Amino acid sequence: MIRLGEIQTLEIVKKVEFGVYLADRERRMSRESEIMQKSDKKQEERTPQMPDKVLLPARQVPREAEIGGEVEVFVYRDSKDRLIATTTRPLITLGQVARLRVVQTGQVGAFLDWGLEKDLLLPFKEQKKRVKEGESCLVALYIDKSGRLCATMNVYKYLRQDSPYQKDDRVTGTVYEISDNFGAFVAVDDVFSGLIAKKELYGDVQIGGPVAARVVEVKEDGRLDLSIREKAYLQIDKDAEKILKVIDSYDGALPFTDKASPETIKREMQMSKNEFKRAVGHLLKEKKIAIEERAIRKL
Repeated sequence: MIRLGEIQTLEIVKKVEFGVYLADRERRMSRESEIMQKSDKKQEERTPQMPDKVLLPARQVPREAEIGGEVEVFVYRDSKDRLIATTTRPLITLGQVARLRVVQTGQVGAFLDWGLEKDLLLPFKEQKKRVKEGESCLVALYIDKSGRLCATMNVYKYLRQDSPYQKDDRVTGTVYEISDNFGAFVAVDDVFSGLIAKKELYGDVQIGGPVAARVVEVKEDGRLDLSIREKAYLQIDKDAEKILKVIDSYDGALPFTDKASPETIKREMQMSKNEFKRAVGHLLKEKKIAIEERAIRKL
């Protein structure tokens, strides 16, 4: 059958002045012997039945095209919501994830450039944050309830779990969701499924933003547990340097000590209380700071 949103090879079955009609060879040959199954009825009510033929406009038809020949096309809907074929390869196909540029925003959502004449709709309800014209966003391609191709920023179920990465590998990716309970969900390489756990989440991490991380663990299902911090013995020097810079911003005296609440330390230093205490101890050992009753002073 003709498959919406996919690249496929179809047979030329009819020539007309404005193009050629294409059909699925196997579907055409077996059409007469097909019997509609009652169990398919509910699915058909949700998704309109695909026609047996689709038009490839004349400007897209290869010069050597003849009836019975085959052509590789992508099938989508044009500006009048008619099924149409094109030999142009889109930047994303059904079930894939890709980064696309926002070309316009409107009353129903944003429109993305996916390499075809008709821009791709990203509905408001499928946006993790409001996107703006000119920026790019990570999306997946799906078919909505009315049988139209749309984009979604809810990419979780479309990400792969077969990454080549191992524990302690360095990776980069895009944050596509932030959960108060779990942490930041990351599309590693914009392809693979990863998570920065809540306890590992520090700094300015935002939806749609890039992130560099370390693989903490590869789960049995292939998903990646990530951290944006180094191992403790490597991170301590960076944390100590950061503390000195923050002390400088307070004119040489930090207005709290390592006895401050974890919330205060995380807000001011972007590190956990244990990490802060380790770095403070490191600076004390090097005699770069002194701890007073209510402050840490730089020496």
